[in-house]
Amino acid sequence: MSLQNASINVTHFIIGGFDTLSRPIAVGVVILITYLLAVLANIANIMFIISDKRLHKPMYLLICNLAVVDIMYTSSCNPTMIGVLLAGVNTISYVECLIQMCVFHLGTLMESFSFVLAVMALDRFIAIIYPFQYHSYLTNTRVVVLTFILWFVNWCFMCYMPATVVPLPHCSSRLKYSFCDFAAIIRTTCVNPEKYFNEAAIIMFFILFFTFVFICLTYCGILLFVKLSSNNEKKKIGSTLVSHLICVIVHYCPAFVRIIFTRFGVVLTLEERQGLVIGAVLGPCLVNPFVYCLRTKEIKQKLFKIFKRFHTSE
Repeated sequence: MSLQNASINVTHFIIGGFDTLSRPIAVGVVILITYLLAVLANIANIMFIISDKRLHKPMYLLICNLAVVDIMYTSSCNPTMIGVLLAGVNTISYVECLIQMCVFHLGTLMESFSFVLAVMALDRFIAIIYPFQYHSYLTNTRVVVLTFILWFVNWCFMCYMPATVVPLPHCSSRLKYSFCDFAAIIRTTCVNPEKYFNEAAIIMFFILFFTFVFICLTYCGILLFVKLSSNNEKKKIGSTLVSHLICVIVHYCPAFVRIIFTRFGVVLTLEERQGLVIGAVLGPCLVNPFVYCLRTKEIKQKLFKIFKRFHTSE
């Protein structure tokens, strides 16, 4: 029987990733609280930067872009998971599923594969190595243009997934995982998914490798410069590096474990994979705003003023 004859017409998918979960309400509440904290913290960061003209500088525009990516990435799948766990809504239409897959993987490329962090690392490299030429090298206009190019390039990479999935016939309407991503949808088709997983893994590996090496080389250049700096400069540069390295570690650890290791034969259970995916989505989106908010002097001072004004009014 041909694949076309064996296929079914799918209008909705059933999300089955949480069927074996023993405490869905507890997990749903944790995801909901973490999601709300991540979204509110990122919105606060964006509002701080937009409302204060003194923060209309290249570094803060990049932080603002990261906050937008965080909101998009975490909102691409968490509402669906929360709906399944807390409200029992375990169906999603075919079109909505494809849109969710596209938004999720666009966020994955921008967030987990650290295109955004690579640009921010370049910003810090220029600021530290060439402080006097920084404002001539990186203007607000150039940062905005660079950001648009970044979004466009990632969109082009992401288009591989819908272009692969849409023509394939489906033999099942049940998703194995907790929301619509490439792996979940490709497993519902009538074809052997390994070929497509390997193609996607090769593309993702090279993107991940390129951004990781770029960020490492950037920080190595900064560290070499630090050795030649005074103690005061070392302390200031060290503080900047710590905040960036925290974000890099939080971004790369889940991505390396989930994508690189599994392609080399490390078998993850469904629960382990779900945990890694949820951690990879929620972790960076929650950590980023607090790291950049609490370790950035201007934003921290603005927060203190707001709290002081609120305390005085009481």
